[in-house]
Amino acid sequence: MSGEGGEEVVLVRREGGVARLTMNRPEKRNALSPELVDALKAALRDADADPEVKVVALEGAGKDFCSGADLSALRTIAEDGVMENLQDVERLAELFQLPRRMRKPVVALVRGRALAGGCGLATACDLVLAAEGAQLGYPEVRIGFVPAMVMAILRRNVSEKQAFELLVSGRPVDAAEAERIGLVNRVVAADAFAAEADAYLAELAGRSASAVQLTKRLLYHSDGMTFEAAVRAGADLNVLARMTDDMQAGVRGFLEGAR
Repeated sequence: MSGEGGEEVVLVRREGGVARLTMNRPEKRNALSPELVDALKAALRDADADPEVKVVALEGAGKDFCSGADLSALRTIAEDGVMENLQDVERLAELFQLPRRMRKPVVALVRGRALAGGCGLATACDLVLAAEGAQLGYPEVRIGFVPAMVMAILRRNVSEKQAFELLVSGRPVDAAEAERIGLVNRVVAADAFAAEADAYLAELAGRSASAVQLTKRLLYHSDGMTFEAAVRAGADLNVLARMTDDMQAGVRGFLEGAR
């Protein structure tokens, strides 16, 4: 989908089993305009439906990952009525929900700033790699706004007290602090980030696709279950996993190597 000046707001390229999606509004710090939100959702769905894609990576063009809402969107919030705002919120909520709904793992590659909805988008992904120097946070409180939708994502990544502090202080944290509290999985030196990210994505794409997909499904499906229900769901999925081609081939290979 094209945005300002006719340029594509999301660039898509495939490298082996990895689909690389790049938010392409560097002059706006990849702010989440309606066009970008719609294009991202379409690109994520297309990647999930592509049988050749094993992993999806999401990154931002230029210096920043994503700065959150577009200034024009903020003006719209102030000027539109209830129904128009509801439609806009539902469009954005669907984007935040989509990575968990996808069968394939989605990895956020964060450089520069990931703020407000941009931080929510990064942490809505299954995995987050951050470059040293990256900043993540929720500054909405500074303009009297509530980061309401992304709160559900944040609460699933960090402790309650850490979430509260991030939300009410509006203070961004650096990559090292983000890793310590659970917002990101791994911090990489800025000058090695591209190579490290490529290696990480290739390694993940080399894992059993069926095992990764079933693991993701069970992990998120068990959220909110009782202990007994989660174990029962795991037992059911264990039976299903045993019937996959990948597991049967893996077991045969292991047994032959143990002889």
